[in-house]
Amino acid sequence: MDFSSFYNVIQGKLTVTATTRHGINPATAAPNPEVPVSTPADVENAVSAAKAAFPLWAGTPWEERSAAIRKYADALEREQEGFATLLVQEQGKPLQFARNEIVDSVRWLRGIADLTLAEEVVREDDESRIIVRYTPLGVTVGIVPWNYPVVLACGKIAPSLITGNPIIIKPSPFTPYCGLKLAELARPFFPPGVFQALSGDDNLGPCLTAHPGVAKISFTGSTATGKKVMESASRRLARVTLELGGNDAAIICADADIETVATAIATLAFLNSGQICIAVKRIYVHESIYNQFRDKLVEYIRTLKVNSDDDAFMGPLQNKMQFDRVNGLVDDIQNQGHIAVTGGVGMPKTGYFIKPTIVDNPPETSRIVQEEPFGPVVPLLSWSSEVEVLRRVNDTDVGLGASVWSRDVGRAAELARQIEAGSVWVNKHTFIDPHVPFGGHKSSGIGCEWGIEGLKTFCNVQSLFLQKDI
Repeated sequence: MDFSSFYNVIQGKLTVTATTRHGINPATAAPNPEVPVSTPADVENAVSAAKAAFPLWAGTPWEERSAAIRKYADALEREQEGFATLLVQEQGKPLQFARNEIVDSVRWLRGIADLTLAEEVVREDDESRIIVRYTPLGVTVGIVPWNYPVVLACGKIAPSLITGNPIIIKPSPFTPYCGLKLAELARPFFPPGVFQALSGDDNLGPCLTAHPGVAKISFTGSTATGKKVMESASRRLARVTLELGGNDAAIICADADIETVATAIATLAFLNSGQICIAVKRIYVHESIYNQFRDKLVEYIRTLKVNSDDDAFMGPLQNKMQFDRVNGLVDDIQNQGHIAVTGGVGMPKTGYFIKPTIVDNPPETSRIVQEEPFGPVVPLLSWSSEVEVLRRVNDTDVGLGASVWSRDVGRAAELARQIEAGSVWVNKHTFIDPHVPFGGHKSSGIGCEWGIEGLKTFCNVQSLFLQKDI
């Protein structure tokens, strides 16, 4: 593929717009190439093309839709290095992690293509048969964030397409490049109008979510923006799946292996510069091991390489808006007199880089505990009783993920069952799988993605009552 020029994909064709814009390379603050700025006319054309393609694609057998997605996954795998290099340029993550994201994207496509959503016979007797089946909704829109712009796009593309729904991908204005190339790559494998992509500015999302021809919106992003998406969709009762923000807690029990767990927690808190919705964002350590754990955590963090090298552990924050927000949290920590321990080696002089930072036992009411930083600044907090720590972990209006770390897996599982979050891990964190539903509790989202339950969110439920004799 040519990774130097970028177009909208509408009805299988590469299209341009009168106005263009560009993203920023977060490692250098230099401009990236120009991309289209879609107009309402472009939205109308894309939705019309998707609506026209819907009957044919919905009527295509499940096995053929699955095969097309598999062929598309093979093509993405062949173009892995080009996509990874482009991902570094637009998102900022080091090349080793960009490659991992493309590998995961291929795995997601293939994993979803493995799934089936068969009709269910829920009752049958001599007189009647009752069947529950799932039918496609229509045109869907996938709104993709900037932290994982390839794998999270594929996590919307595959479920929509396998269930018979054409999709329009709207990548983030901060990271539009790989999203457009995903649609360009797909053209040989799907009929025109089935898989399209539109780039734009902040006006594009509201234009798509308000369009009467859109039946379903799958959105990943902030809670504040998710509320706006839901408000727009509610005016015409369009379906929504919202995967929103979190403030994930990790509970470290007194019997945890300090060195092993400290290394794992540091990795899971600062991976992708902390820009992961399910990253560890609050670390609760039992008081009996708190000092030892803190010292080992800081020792490991100081070895982390933070720059734009291919083998770095942490790259920059993705955009200046987020860079400024995280710096604001750092300023607040200093102004409030909280003790911050920073580490990291190889910090560059340009770009949106911030050192990984641990805040030593700040008050529970502090901003760094109460707010999702979405950056490499994390509070370390002490706890004494299980009742107390569960209350503190659950005392938030979000509930995306959490974890418990202990040698006693049974007891840890009991604690995990009492945490109010959509995904809870024992002795791991951030692990997700295309076969497993993923979603949030409270203000962390509505509905779920992936797995059989995720496929159902792209479908209408139809109950057939078949009377055998009249």
